[in-house]
Amino acid sequence: MGKTLWRDHLEPNGKGLATVGNSPAVYQPRQISQPEWQRFLSAPASTEQGKIFSEILPLQAVDLLQVLQGIGRKIRTHLNHFYWEHRTHSRAILSLGILRELVLDGDRRFEVAQEFIERCQRNLGQTLDVAIPYFDCGFTFFANQQNSPFPAAQISIPRIQIFQSKSQYFLVVNGDRHDQHRLPRLAKQIKQFIEHLPSLQIAGKKASKVIMHSSSSSFVEGVRNALTLIDQGKLSKVVLAHALDVTAEKPFDIVNALDNLRDRHPDCCVFSRRNLRGDTFIGASPERLLAIQDGELLTDALAGSAPRGKTEDADYGFAQNLLHSEKESREHQAVANFLIEQLQDLKLQPQVAKRTLLKLSNIQHLWTPISAELPANIHPLEIVAKLHPTPAVAGVPRAIACDHIRQAEPFDRNLYAAPIGWLDSHGNAEFIVAIRSALIRGKHARLYGGAGIVAGSQPEREYAEVQLKLTSLLNALT
Repeated sequence: MGKTLWRDHLEPNGKGLATVGNSPAVYQPRQISQPEWQRFLSAPASTEQGKIFSEILPLQAVDLLQVLQGIGRKIRTHLNHFYWEHRTHSRAILSLGILRELVLDGDRRFEVAQEFIERCQRNLGQTLDVAIPYFDCGFTFFANQQNSPFPAAQISIPRIQIFQSKSQYFLVVNGDRHDQHRLPRLAKQIKQFIEHLPSLQIAGKKASKVIMHSSSSSFVEGVRNALTLIDQGKLSKVVLAHALDVTAEKPFDIVNALDNLRDRHPDCCVFSRRNLRGDTFIGASPERLLAIQDGELLTDALAGSAPRGKTEDADYGFAQNLLHSEKESREHQAVANFLIEQLQDLKLQPQVAKRTLLKLSNIQHLWTPISAELPANIHPLEIVAKLHPTPAVAGVPRAIACDHIRQAEPFDRNLYAAPIGWLDSHGNAEFIVAIRSALIRGKHARLYGGAGIVAGSQPEREYAEVQLKLTSLLNALT
């Protein structure tokens, strides 16, 4: 295993953060330049392994991007966050600050992360009726990766969380034993700040001019080399990604981009992870790696794609061609078979639903939902470790496909196509595969898109499919 690090984060203390005044009914944003809860949010991550205490308050319905924008405008320097929203599922999470964190690399990252989570769960100071999404989790595609702004594994308990579950909204303030007695007061202050925020204001509606840096040659060459390996019987499938580097006239507006993504892709999970250096990884993923709710496991085989038609007849034609394509069916079945076999290796009994189509705003996929009853002794991260990477983002055989990916792609995948998600205090969890995504820092962005290569793939056609995915993401950014 590689290095393991308990990281102390000290977030910059901004000035002029809005807060409430002495009267609980009056919003007075200029009276206190640095309120107690801002200092709490900016405190170093705790290194102790003692009790974790939480104060939870119900909130009125609130837009989590509104909260992210409001706090970001008051704290002028970089503030780490984790944002997750799936409108179709009525689930949204926003995490700010870090109370506890584990950062590590190496092949045992999932196992060590599981141990960290279990240790923290034993130290929860109280039993709560509400299932709080305590743990934010992010893993890079490869366990050992150079030049990544994000670690191979990062598990954190935030200081402040706002989350939506169906029609209910909650504020959670997490602290250790030193914070226990002030948590109720902090939670009330933060709640009042949130409920007096102005409505979300999107400033970047006008398209920003960008300069794009991209070459099709490396991707097309990688596809051709992959087809040679497939013809030789060394591979049956490999998924190759293409990166589009973009430079804008001014820094990208992260909240604006996320708002665009959730409006255009309400059936996808829209997500964002930001570190203290200002690197932000965002996307709108249609692909669920797993979801666990009350002991039931759900996962998806999602592979094989076609564009959407501009008319009903055209859309129907694309759908029928996709459903009856031998090449697309073979690619999809490889993913479904892999998921079933991996779950069976864990002694689970997967139930496979009928294959259908998942229709998104600009693309449609072959889709097979798979479910299983999950015993309490199997941890969610055991399943993540077993499933990642699936053939939908790597290939078959997995090891050979990953070797070819490293050789063919002239960039690091970082968090692209990797597991990102959360675990709560009741054993529930959800992880998506971070596709249709971009890494952003200031005026620069790298957009990622991929295509599955199997026998019969045509390099130029696969490149066109990737461009379709990148165009949708670029439109959201600009």
